[in-house]
Amino acid sequence: MTNANPWLTGPEQAPESELEAAPAATRRQARTGPSMPQAGVPTPDTADRLPRWSQAWPATMWWLGVHGGAGESTLAALAAGSRPAQHGWPMADTPGTPSQVALVARTSWSGLTAAQRAATEWASGVLGNSVQLVGLVLIPDVPGRLPKPLRDLQHVIAGGVPRVWTLPWVDAWRLGPVDPSAPVPKEFRALLADLQLSPTGPVHN
Repeated sequence: MTNANPWLTGPEQAPESELEAAPAATRRQARTGPSMPQAGVPTPDTADRLPRWSQAWPATMWWLGVHGGAGESTLAALAAGSRPAQHGWPMADTPGTPSQVALVARTSWSGLTAAQRAATEWASGVLGNSVQLVGLVLIPDVPGRLPKPLRDLQHVIAGGVPRVWTLPWVDAWRLGPVDPSAPVPKEFRALLADLQLSPTGPVHN
């Protein structure tokens, strides 16, 4: 165990023993971090925060892409009743009814650091009770194994969000739009099941 703040610690500061203990090829992970904002996490500068907008549409889940091209539209196409959050926090209009939000990022350095900034913003409590963060969905930026420096950074960020799902590369989605009726990898089906979301297409075993 370590007393280091998970939102402020960089990958070079994480104990090597903990980094090696994390399974590098894990696609689906159990709960990894706190489920609500924590005292002592400083509020990020305005320039490091995501925009906010008042959500006027109902959604079973908001996929918040923390940068352009994160993959939130793909997830929204696969999960019935969910919506992409347009790269900003969907703030609930009705008091006591927080928006269910999953952060979405690519596994590049820029994608992971954008996810870390968004996680820090949530953890600081600056969003109040308008957002319930369920976790972080990571989608590969290129096919192949993630380099160790990025795996280390991913491990650090995982300690600051409720849960992390790491999805596989799907080459067909690089070449054309998502077809919800086509089979999807089991990791995507597991993500929807974990979040109690219904797929838009038929279930393929």
